[in-house]
Amino acid sequence: MAFLSVAFLLLANVAGAFTIRYYNNDSKKYTMEVRSNGSTQKIEFSASTTSSASVQTSASEVEIKTECGWVKVKDGQKISIKNGCIKIE
Repeated sequence: MAFLSVAFLLLANVAGAFTIRYYNNDSKKYTMEVRSNGSTQKIEFSASTTSSASVQTSASEVEIKTECGWVKVKDGQKISIKNGCIKIE
């Protein structure tokens, strides 16, 4: 029974992950604010790399605060970052 409880909690956490594929053109790591379902979180984008970043939310779309303003991004969407701004691919 304890095993099933732990398995359910792990699945619940995976199901709530919002993932963004990104390419950061800048040699700077960014930590940006993310808004979803009325709450805010932080998301990190490593410098000069292609990778994925995740936040915990059940939303299918989030807003990310960049140096160029707020950008709406959908779950699984690919973005590129240049000069601190996000461009949807």
